[in-house]
Amino acid sequence: MLKQVPISELVPGMYVNQVLKQAGRLKMRSKGLVKSQATIQQLKNKGIELLEVDLSKSQLPEEAPEPASSAPAQTEAAKPKAKPNRLAKLTSDALSDANDLYLQAVMIQGDFVNSLQSGIAANLDAVTDLSQNIIDSVFENPNAISCLTLIKDADEYLLEHSISCSILMGVFARHMEFDKSLIEELSLGAMLMDIGMATIPKDVYDKPGKLNTQEWQIMQGHVDTGVELLEQCDDVTDIIRDIIQNHHERMDGSGYPAGKQGHDLSTYARMAAIVDCYDAMISDRAHQKSQTPTQVLRKLMADSALDQALVQQFIKCIGVHPIGSLVKLKSEKLALVSSPGKTDPLSPVVMTFYSLRTQMHSEIKRIDLAKSTDEIVAAVKPTEFKMNLPKFFREVFIHQIPD
Repeated sequence: MLKQVPISELVPGMYVNQVLKQAGRLKMRSKGLVKSQATIQQLKNKGIELLEVDLSKSQLPEEAPEPASSAPAQTEAAKPKAKPNRLAKLTSDALSDANDLYLQAVMIQGDFVNSLQSGIAANLDAVTDLSQNIIDSVFENPNAISCLTLIKDADEYLLEHSISCSILMGVFARHMEFDKSLIEELSLGAMLMDIGMATIPKDVYDKPGKLNTQEWQIMQGHVDTGVELLEQCDDVTDIIRDIIQNHHERMDGSGYPAGKQGHDLSTYARMAAIVDCYDAMISDRAHQKSQTPTQVLRKLMADSALDQALVQQFIKCIGVHPIGSLVKLKSEKLALVSSPGKTDPLSPVVMTFYSLRTQMHSEIKRIDLAKSTDEIVAAVKPTEFKMNLPKFFREVFIHQIPD
């Protein structure tokens, strides 16, 4: 049952289906369970005025009446355990919502970077809200939002890297069973950790070959610059500063800018280093071609400069074949990994969409490889097949996913 509810009558436990009216500039995520009075206050602060509530999905106490102007504000509600479902089915709606959030995130992050570059007093409110929206998506359907980290536009690397790192850190931190407020803080820190790159000259940042000594020093300077840029913002926490300052430091002291060693590095900085390395290596950049997630995970496991205990946890978190990975099947079909295997990490659920035999796109089909004679023979890259995967994903794949 759908009902229009003014923000003044919203109570914890209600399921918001969409925002109907708002005065704020930032578009809020429109679906989800309201879990606390603090969430309601945040919505009020952002100018939300009228919402559509789905009472059938709400989790109100049985004695709670339907919202009415004369009813007292509800202060207590059922508190469901909001654990992300890694086996959640990937649907068109879930992917479409995640894609909208991702594209909106790139735009908001771009505006924030432009403000910093222009010397304008930047406000963290928009990116903080964005981080909270990303974590809400991580809790609602981690598979959908995780999928977007592997569907990138090479021309937007800097912005998309920051958003992907934020998502990956959120998923990683949730796997580590941190509380939600800490997860949001870590996600925000990951989103901001390379903010200093916005000041690096384009001819250095986009140089296709190896950097010389002077250029490398300029590149390394993005860490201290990032910390300085964020000092003009209010409410930058110690954890966020830690992530920005130390995400390029390494366990063996080989990192920069200070050459710190393991005992000087927090768990959060070590996690950020893993997330940053992983996303950088799976992405096309001016000086390097992307690698498959499987190749990158092997490299992370072989890198003694990273915290190997956390690397193992990261791999458990995202899987041997991460969500969104492009894989080649024994049946000569290409597929995207859509959810982890329930019993076998090597046999995830995939969605086939292309036949290598006919070299044509085919009807999208969902296949649980644990119940099929088909199997993954290799992780592959879209460039191997001259495929514009981001364009296909957003214009075709999202809209044709089977129920």
